[in-house]
Amino acid sequence: MNWIERATYTLELESQAIAQLVKQLDASFDSIGQLILKLNGRVVMTGIGKSAIIAQKLVATFNSTGTPAVFMHAADAIHGDLGLIQSDDAVVCISKSGNSPEIKALTPLIKSRSIPLIGMVGNRTSHLAQQADFILDTTVSKEACPLDLAPTSSTAAQMAMGDALATCLMEARGFKAEDFAEMHPGGALGKRLYTRIGDLLDPARTPQVQPGSPLAEVVLQMSQGRCGATAVLDVDRIVGIITDGDLRRHLEAPQQENTTAADLMSAEPKTLESEQLAVHALQVLEEFAISQMIVTKNGRYAGMVHLHDLIKEGII
Repeated sequence: MNWIERATYTLELESQAIAQLVKQLDASFDSIGQLILKLNGRVVMTGIGKSAIIAQKLVATFNSTGTPAVFMHAADAIHGDLGLIQSDDAVVCISKSGNSPEIKALTPLIKSRSIPLIGMVGNRTSHLAQQADFILDTTVSKEACPLDLAPTSSTAAQMAMGDALATCLMEARGFKAEDFAEMHPGGALGKRLYTRIGDLLDPARTPQVQPGSPLAEVVLQMSQGRCGATAVLDVDRIVGIITDGDLRRHLEAPQQENTTAADLMSAEPKTLESEQLAVHALQVLEEFAISQMIVTKNGRYAGMVHLHDLIKEGII
Protein backbone atom coordinates (compact mmCIF):
# COMPACT_ATOMS: atom_id res chain seq x y z
CA MET A 1 0.00 0.00 0.00
CA ASN A 2 1.15 3.51 -0.79
CA TRP A 3 0.44 5.48 2.40
CA ILE A 4 0.60 8.89 0.77
CA GLU A 5 -1.77 7.88 -2.02
CA ARG A 6 -4.27 6.40 0.45
CA ALA A 7 -4.10 9.45 2.72
CA THR A 8 -4.52 11.76 -0.29
CA TYR A 9 -7.56 9.79 -1.41
CA THR A 10 -9.14 10.06 2.04
CA LEU A 11 -8.52 13.77 2.37
CA GLU A 12 -9.75 14.51 -1.14
CA LEU A 13 -12.91 12.44 -0.67
CA GLU A 14 -13.73 14.10 2.65
CA SER A 15 -13.03 17.57 1.25
CA GLN A 16 -15.33 16.80 -1.69
CA ALA A 17 -18.03 15.67 0.74
CA ILE A 18 -17.78 19.00 2.58
CA ALA A 19 -17.74 21.00 -0.66
CA GLN A 20 -20.90 19.18 -1.78
CA LEU A 21 -22.73 20.55 1.26
CA VAL A 22 -22.81 23.97 -0.38
CA LYS A 23 -25.15 22.60 -3.07
CA GLN A 24 -27.28 20.90 -0.41
CA LEU A 25 -27.98 24.08 1.52
CA ASP A 26 -31.54 25.32 1.09
CA ALA A 27 -34.11 27.57 2.75
CA SER A 28 -34.25 25.21 5.72
CA PHE A 29 -30.81 26.38 6.84
CA ASP A 30 -32.06 29.96 7.08
CA SER A 31 -35.19 28.83 8.96
CA ILE A 32 -33.11 26.78 11.39
CA GLY A 33 -30.81 29.71 12.05
CA GLN A 34 -33.75 32.05 12.72
CA LEU A 35 -35.37 29.45 14.99
CA ILE A 36 -32.26 28.97 17.14
CA LEU A 37 -31.55 32.70 17.21
CA LYS A 38 -34.98 33.37 18.74
CA LEU A 39 -34.91 30.36 21.03
CA ASN A 40 -35.47 31.05 24.74
CA GLY A 41 -34.06 27.68 25.69
CA ARG A 42 -31.13 25.59 24.55
CA VAL A 43 -30.13 23.52 21.56
CA VAL A 44 -30.26 19.86 22.61
CA MET A 45 -28.02 17.79 20.35
CA THR A 46 -28.41 14.06 20.16
CA GLY A 47 -27.26 11.10 18.13
CA ILE A 48 -26.05 7.52 18.30
CA GLY A 49 -22.60 6.06 17.64
CA LYS A 50 -20.14 8.32 15.82
CA SER A 51 -22.89 10.88 15.26
CA ALA A 52 -23.21 11.22 19.04
CA ILE A 53 -19.53 12.10 19.25
CA ILE A 54 -20.00 14.78 16.57
CA ALA A 55 -22.97 16.10 18.56
CA GLN A 56 -20.77 16.43 21.66
CA LYS A 57 -18.18 18.41 19.75
CA LEU A 58 -20.83 20.72 18.27
CA VAL A 59 -22.32 21.30 21.72
CA ALA A 60 -18.89 22.53 22.84
CA THR A 61 -18.63 24.79 19.79
CA PHE A 62 -22.11 26.25 20.26
CA ASN A 63 -21.56 26.92 23.97
CA SER A 64 -18.25 28.66 23.37
CA THR A 65 -19.69 30.88 20.64
CA GLY A 66 -22.79 32.18 22.41
CA THR A 67 -25.48 29.58 21.71
CA PRO A 68 -26.44 27.54 24.82
CA ALA A 69 -26.42 23.82 24.03
CA VAL A 70 -26.45 20.46 25.81
CA PHE A 71 -25.78 16.89 24.72
CA MET A 72 -28.24 14.03 25.15
CA HIS A 73 -27.34 10.53 23.97
CA ALA A 74 -30.18 9.08 21.93
CA ALA A 75 -29.99 5.71 23.69
CA ASP A 76 -30.06 7.31 27.15
CA ALA A 77 -32.90 9.61 26.14
CA ILE A 78 -35.35 6.73 25.79
CA HIS A 79 -34.22 5.37 29.17
CA GLY A 80 -34.84 8.43 31.31
CA ASP A 81 -32.75 11.30 29.97
CA LEU A 82 -35.62 12.71 27.93
CA GLY A 83 -36.37 14.91 30.94
CA LEU A 84 -33.34 16.96 29.94
CA ILE A 85 -35.38 18.55 27.15
CA GLN A 86 -37.38 21.60 28.27
CA SER A 87 -40.41 23.12 26.58
CA ASP A 88 -38.50 26.09 25.13
CA ASP A 89 -35.63 23.99 23.72
CA ALA A 90 -35.02 22.72 20.20
CA VAL A 91 -33.51 19.34 19.32
CA VAL A 92 -30.89 18.67 16.66
CA CYS A 93 -30.78 14.94 15.92
CA ILE A 94 -27.67 13.83 14.00
CA SER A 95 -27.73 10.59 12.04
CA LYS A 96 -26.30 9.35 8.77
CA SER A 97 -28.98 6.77 8.06
CA GLY A 98 -31.81 8.40 9.97
CA ASN A 99 -33.19 4.92 10.59
CA SER A 100 -31.39 3.72 13.73
CA PRO A 101 -33.75 2.01 16.22
CA GLU A 102 -32.92 4.56 18.91
CA ILE A 103 -33.69 7.44 16.53
CA LYS A 104 -36.98 5.85 15.51
CA ALA A 105 -37.94 5.48 19.18
CA LEU A 106 -36.85 9.01 20.09
CA THR A 107 -38.44 11.12 17.35
CA PRO A 108 -42.12 10.50 18.22
CA LEU A 109 -41.39 11.31 21.86
CA ILE A 110 -39.95 14.69 20.85
CA LYS A 111 -42.79 15.37 18.43
CA SER A 112 -45.42 14.56 21.06
CA ARG A 113 -44.07 17.41 23.21
CA SER A 114 -44.21 19.93 20.32
CA ILE A 115 -40.44 20.46 20.54
CA PRO A 116 -38.89 21.68 17.25
CA LEU A 117 -36.95 18.79 15.71
CA ILE A 118 -34.04 19.47 13.37
CA GLY A 119 -32.66 16.46 11.54
CA MET A 120 -29.02 16.55 10.42
CA VAL A 121 -29.31 13.51 8.25
CA GLY A 122 -27.60 11.78 5.34
CA ASN A 123 -30.74 10.17 3.95
CA ARG A 124 -33.65 12.42 2.93
CA THR A 125 -36.06 9.46 2.68
CA SER A 126 -35.28 8.17 6.18
CA HIS A 127 -37.53 8.08 9.21
CA LEU A 128 -35.73 11.04 10.78
CA ALA A 129 -36.00 13.12 7.61
CA GLN A 130 -39.73 12.41 7.43
CA GLN A 131 -40.32 13.30 11.08
CA ALA A 132 -38.09 16.38 11.34
CA ASP A 133 -39.52 19.88 11.14
CA PHE A 134 -36.33 21.02 9.36
CA ILE A 135 -33.54 19.14 7.61
CA LEU A 136 -29.81 19.81 7.37
CA ASP A 137 -28.82 17.58 4.47
CA THR A 138 -25.42 15.96 5.10
CA THR A 139 -25.69 13.27 2.44
CA VAL A 140 -22.34 12.01 1.12
CA SER A 141 -21.70 9.88 -1.96
CA LYS A 142 -19.08 7.60 -0.39
CA GLU A 143 -17.27 7.05 2.87
CA ALA A 144 -13.48 7.42 2.82
CA CYS A 145 -13.29 4.05 4.57
CA PRO A 146 -11.91 1.40 2.14
CA LEU A 147 -14.98 -0.71 2.90
CA ASP A 148 -17.32 2.27 2.54
CA LEU A 149 -18.60 1.43 6.01
CA ALA A 150 -16.86 3.37 8.81
CA PRO A 151 -18.24 6.92 9.20
CA THR A 152 -15.53 9.17 7.75
CA SER A 153 -16.80 11.41 4.97
CA SER A 154 -20.20 11.50 6.66
CA THR A 155 -18.84 12.63 10.04
CA ALA A 156 -16.65 15.22 8.34
CA ALA A 157 -19.77 16.57 6.63
CA GLN A 158 -21.72 16.61 9.92
CA MET A 159 -18.94 18.49 11.66
CA ALA A 160 -18.66 21.05 8.88
CA MET A 161 -22.42 21.63 8.70
CA GLY A 162 -22.58 22.16 12.46
CA ASP A 163 -19.66 24.57 12.35
CA ALA A 164 -21.35 26.49 9.52
CA LEU A 165 -24.48 26.89 11.65
CA ALA A 166 -22.47 27.93 14.71
CA THR A 167 -20.52 30.61 12.83
CA CYS A 168 -23.69 31.99 11.25
CA LEU A 169 -25.25 32.28 14.70
CA MET A 170 -22.12 34.03 15.97
CA GLU A 171 -22.39 36.69 13.29
CA ALA A 172 -26.14 37.06 13.72
CA ARG A 173 -25.68 37.63 17.47
CA GLY A 174 -22.88 40.13 16.92
CA PHE A 175 -20.61 37.86 18.96
CA LYS A 176 -17.29 39.68 19.55
CA ALA A 177 -13.80 38.75 20.71
CA GLU A 178 -14.69 40.10 24.17
CA ASP A 179 -17.64 37.69 24.35
CA PHE A 180 -15.40 34.84 23.24
CA ALA A 181 -12.94 35.75 25.98
CA GLU A 182 -15.63 35.38 28.64
CA MET A 183 -16.15 31.79 27.50
CA HIS A 184 -12.39 31.00 27.41
CA PRO A 185 -10.77 32.55 30.51
CA GLY A 186 -8.17 29.82 30.94
CA GLY A 187 -5.01 28.76 29.16
CA ALA A 188 -3.05 30.51 26.45
CA LEU A 189 -6.22 31.45 24.56
CA GLY A 190 -7.64 33.16 27.63
CA LYS A 191 -4.43 35.13 28.10
CA ARG A 192 -4.54 36.34 24.51
CA LEU A 193 -8.14 37.47 24.90
CA TYR A 194 -8.06 38.84 28.43
CA THR A 195 -4.60 40.21 29.14
CA ARG A 196 -4.31 43.94 28.60
CA ILE A 197 -1.13 45.85 27.95
CA GLY A 198 -1.40 47.55 31.33
CA ASP A 199 -1.26 44.13 33.02
CA LEU A 200 2.26 43.66 31.68
CA LEU A 201 3.66 46.93 33.02
CA ASP A 202 6.09 46.96 35.94
CA PRO A 203 5.73 50.22 37.92
CA ALA A 204 9.45 50.03 38.70
CA ARG A 205 10.30 50.00 34.97
CA THR A 206 9.37 53.38 33.58
CA PRO A 207 12.58 54.59 31.95
CA GLN A 208 12.36 58.26 31.02
CA VAL A 209 14.62 61.22 30.31
CA GLN A 210 14.18 64.85 29.32
CA PRO A 211 15.24 66.16 25.88
CA GLY A 212 18.22 67.87 27.48
CA SER A 213 19.35 64.83 29.50
CA PRO A 214 23.01 63.91 28.85
CA LEU A 215 24.09 60.66 27.23
CA ALA A 216 25.11 59.18 30.57
CA GLU A 217 21.60 59.63 31.95
CA VAL A 218 20.12 58.04 28.82
CA VAL A 219 22.34 54.96 29.23
CA LEU A 220 21.50 54.75 32.96
CA GLN A 221 17.74 54.90 32.37
CA MET A 222 17.91 52.31 29.61
CA SER A 223 19.92 50.01 31.86
CA GLN A 224 17.69 50.42 34.91
CA GLY A 225 14.49 50.08 32.88
CA ARG A 226 15.64 46.79 31.29
CA CYS A 227 13.47 47.50 28.23
CA GLY A 228 16.19 48.32 25.76
CA ALA A 229 14.72 51.80 25.41
CA THR A 230 13.69 54.93 27.25
CA ALA A 231 10.93 57.43 26.67
CA VAL A 232 11.78 61.11 26.19
CA LEU A 233 9.41 63.44 28.01
CA ASP A 234 9.13 67.22 27.83
CA VAL A 235 7.67 67.74 31.31
CA ASP A 236 4.89 65.12 30.97
CA ARG A 237 4.47 65.14 27.19
CA ILE A 238 5.95 62.24 25.22
CA VAL A 239 8.19 63.70 22.53
CA GLY A 240 10.40 60.76 21.58
CA ILE A 241 11.89 57.35 22.22
CA ILE A 242 15.51 56.20 22.33
CA THR A 243 16.19 52.51 21.69
CA ASP A 244 19.38 50.50 22.03
CA GLY A 245 19.56 50.65 18.23
CA ASP A 246 19.60 54.45 18.34
CA LEU A 247 22.37 54.30 20.92
CA ARG A 248 24.50 51.87 18.88
CA ARG A 249 24.15 53.97 15.75
CA HIS A 250 25.28 57.03 17.69
CA LEU A 251 28.33 55.26 19.07
CA GLU A 252 29.28 54.02 15.59
CA ALA A 253 29.25 57.60 14.24
CA PRO A 254 31.92 60.25 14.94
CA GLN A 255 31.55 61.29 18.56
CA GLN A 256 30.03 64.63 19.41
CA GLU A 257 30.49 66.44 22.68
CA ASN A 258 27.57 67.20 24.95
CA THR A 259 25.22 64.72 23.26
CA THR A 260 21.69 64.93 24.71
CA ALA A 261 18.58 62.79 24.50
CA ALA A 262 17.17 65.13 21.85
CA ASP A 263 20.09 64.24 19.57
CA LEU A 264 19.39 60.52 19.86
CA MET A 265 15.63 60.20 19.98
CA SER A 266 13.11 59.28 17.32
CA ALA A 267 10.39 61.92 17.48
CA GLU A 268 6.65 61.21 17.61
CA PRO A 269 6.99 57.57 18.68
CA LYS A 270 4.18 55.06 18.33
CA THR A 271 2.28 54.42 21.55
CA LEU A 272 -0.26 51.96 22.90
CA GLU A 273 -2.97 52.60 25.47
CA SER A 274 -2.77 50.40 28.56
CA GLU A 275 -6.39 49.24 28.15
CA GLN A 276 -5.70 47.70 24.74
CA LEU A 277 -5.32 43.92 24.56
CA ALA A 278 -1.77 42.64 24.84
CA VAL A 279 -2.26 40.64 21.65
CA HIS A 280 -2.72 43.98 19.87
CA ALA A 281 0.72 45.04 21.10
CA LEU A 282 2.14 41.89 19.54
CA GLN A 283 0.51 42.74 16.21
CA VAL A 284 1.97 46.26 16.27
CA LEU A 285 5.45 45.08 17.21
CA GLU A 286 5.38 42.53 14.40
CA GLU A 287 4.01 45.02 11.88
CA PHE A 288 6.77 47.57 12.49
CA ALA A 289 9.52 45.01 13.27
CA ILE A 290 10.32 46.59 16.64
CA SER A 291 10.93 45.12 20.08
CA GLN A 292 9.36 47.67 22.44
CA MET A 293 6.77 50.41 22.58
CA ILE A 294 5.72 53.20 24.88
CA VAL A 295 2.51 52.59 26.83
CA THR A 296 0.19 55.39 27.87
CA LYS A 297 -2.71 55.62 30.28
CA ASN A 298 -5.25 58.29 29.43
CA GLY A 299 -2.63 59.80 27.14
CA ARG A 300 0.10 60.05 29.79
CA TYR A 301 3.29 57.99 29.95
CA ALA A 302 2.77 54.75 31.89
CA GLY A 303 5.77 52.61 30.97
CA MET A 304 7.20 50.32 28.31
CA VAL A 305 6.14 46.97 26.92
CA HIS A 306 8.83 44.73 25.44
CA LEU A 307 8.48 41.70 23.21
CA HIS A 308 9.97 39.61 26.02
CA ASP A 309 7.09 40.66 28.29
CA LEU A 310 4.64 39.14 25.80
CA ILE A 311 6.68 35.95 25.56
CA LYS A 312 6.93 35.66 29.35
CA GLU A 313 3.18 36.13 29.75
CA GLY A 314 2.44 33.44 27.15
CA ILE A 315 0.82 35.80 24.65
CA ILE A 316 3.09 34.40 21.94
